[in-house]
Amino acid sequence: MEETVLLVGGGGREHAIARSLSQSDATLYACAGNKNPGIARLATGFKTLDTTNPTAVRSYAREVDATLAVIGPEAPLAAGIADALDEAGIYAFGPQENEARIETDKAFQRRFMKANDIPGCPDFETFEDAESACEFIDTYDGDLAIKPAGLTGGKGVKVMGDQVSAAEAKEYIRDSAYDRIVLEERLVGEEFTVQAFVANGQLRVTPAIQDHKRAFEGDEGPNTGGMGSYSDSRLSLPFMTEAEYLEAVDILQATVDALDGYKGVLYGQFMLTADGLKVIEYNARFGDPEAMNTLPILQTDFLDVLMAAREGESLPKLTFAQQATVCKYAVPAGYPTEPEAGARVGIDEESAGDAQLFYASVDEREDGIYTTTSRSFAVVGLGETITEAEQIAQNALDSAAGDGLRMRSDIGKPELVQRRIDHMNELRGE
Repeated sequence: MEETVLLVGGGGREHAIARSLSQSDATLYACAGNKNPGIARLATGFKTLDTTNPTAVRSYAREVDATLAVIGPEAPLAAGIADALDEAGIYAFGPQENEARIETDKAFQRRFMKANDIPGCPDFETFEDAESACEFIDTYDGDLAIKPAGLTGGKGVKVMGDQVSAAEAKEYIRDSAYDRIVLEERLVGEEFTVQAFVANGQLRVTPAIQDHKRAFEGDEGPNTGGMGSYSDSRLSLPFMTEAEYLEAVDILQATVDALDGYKGVLYGQFMLTADGLKVIEYNARFGDPEAMNTLPILQTDFLDVLMAAREGESLPKLTFAQQATVCKYAVPAGYPTEPEAGARVGIDEESAGDAQLFYASVDEREDGIYTTTSRSFAVVGLGETITEAEQIAQNALDSAAGDGLRMRSDIGKPELVQRRIDHMNELRGE
């Protein structure tokens, strides 16, 4: 029987998933709150709907006779979309609402790690009122990371000693509408991500990736949903050892062992510190932009992973092209604090050259594609080295440069990668 796959979500991550599935024998349908022109061109059908409404998503899945579903973003997971699809007999590759709390509830996440002796858990405390959190800041000997317990789109965390002072941290907590706060020891080192396909108690890991949250060159400015990312032609990254990569995999395995019935993608964000590996957080889905580094080099048929997961079979071994990747996002002017929509996007898949183009949040009109107030599109270069991949990505972006768009050109450049290596050598005392 031919499989019909429903893709839930309409961002750059989902465009990458759609492209990966389009290379299989599956018939693809998609739904999202925004119409992504890249996904729409790959799918047999695309419906605009509220992807946090279980009834709406389930109805569309039944309408198209979906046999499988892939849920891209975190908000539908938090809304129980996987639960609704599973109950309707449509296997959803994504955790149900309770298991998704590993991402959607950071207080639960840390208590889960502590209760199950998961390695890499930093010192933390959870609070349900602002004043108690502020008192803890006054008494804690050191800098802290302030994390709202719920979802914030990657933009809610504030770090003392980096982004805010202790006084500014307390002001942030008091002025926010967050009802629960997690305070954690500030981790100093280099961040990286390892993502894994998970089902039937098994996990299959992907290469390490480094994301860049800060808005501006040189890691300056406010946090964003992610301005770009890179991976190497091997599993680890230049600033880390293979043993450190395998340690991250061991932490993910321990997490899966403690999570009963988890299915979907488990994303581990790690900090490599002078004192070893620490877990910054988990996500219950592919990262955005990290999916765009991972899926273009995945040689295993994604559909085979989905079918094995549904049938309770052993997940296939993953194979990846031995290529480095560099992903760079183009965003509207003023992003993320005062984004200006309405700039025309001057790139399509043909003009991207050797790079791969992934649309994120854009507005397709009769006379072209225009920016919204969110990240617009990403380009991904693949090469034998990070430097080669970066040049391919940057060449594509240069062809699309124009008023109303900007990007971080430093991501993946040799100077930035060397700074990461030097930083870790300094922390290690080398």
